[in-house]
Amino acid sequence: MTPQEIHQSLIDRFGEEVILGFESSAKDPWIEVAAQHIAEVGQFVKSDPSLKLDMLCDLSGVDYLEPNEKQAKKFPFDPHLEVVYHLLSIEHNHKITLKVKLPRWKDDQAGQLPSVPSVSGVWAIADWHEREAYDLVGIFFEGHPNLVRILCPDDWEGHPLRKDYEFPLEYHGIRG
Repeated sequence: MTPQEIHQSLIDRFGEEVILGFESSAKDPWIEVAAQHIAEVGQFVKSDPSLKLDMLCDLSGVDYLEPNEKQAKKFPFDPHLEVVYHLLSIEHNHKITLKVKLPRWKDDQAGQLPSVPSVSGVWAIADWHEREAYDLVGIFFEGHPNLVRILCPDDWEGHPLRKDYEFPLEYHGIRG
């Protein structure tokens, strides 16, 4: 299936209240999904016989604090986080990227992590990817079976891949 056909299949199944956008001209065409529906959409794209997007190649958390030059020209910009899911069908040899946009902070309260449902029950490999996005970008994955830091020490404060992160001058007596 082409990205356009995958998008239409999702619109037909979920409607425009869940499938919020589509960018077909990108190098990796992507479909925006309403955050609260990502696990449901993920289960559908994995199990639907015509889609069979059974391989989660990558899941990343991205911080868009400020627009890049290309984004600034294309559309209005609000600082936000994104969770990006790169999916592949081995059987059908097609791929698509799903995106979920989140506010930088839940309820606009600094320090309150935004949340999205976990897809670790859909694609088992998401377990580690979600832990990494939680640890480094500060995205809380609802329903994750073991959402703990994976790269930073347990007592590390903050999320180092956030664009406004301030690296500590000292950690356990060691200067940074």
